[in-house]
Amino acid sequence: MQINLSNDAVEWFKDEMFLTKGDSVRFFVRYGGSSPLHEGFSLGMNKEEPMDPGVEHQKDGISFFIEEGDLWYFKDHDLIVDVDENKDGLIYSYEKK
Repeated sequence: MQINLSNDAVEWFKDEMFLTKGDSVRFFVRYGGSSPLHEGFSLGMNKEEPMDPGVEHQKDGISFFIEEGDLWYFKDHDLIVDVDENKDGLIYSYEKK
């Protein structure tokens, strides 16, 4: 599995989470909400250091990662992160490998 971020998404993270080179963002599974992959679960994100990264993507000096324990959520899918220009927020989509 891979994490793919658009340039606009990386800029969104820098602006909204005040990220600079060397920072890390974790994408994690949370109970509640819904997603196209799993009803009753959704994706969250937080600025934190990796403990046991299962997949990691570096862009503009920032590390974006998913811990090994959360990889079940993405089974056979890549995570694509972009920005919804109309809502000024992130869009998560999942691409089957």
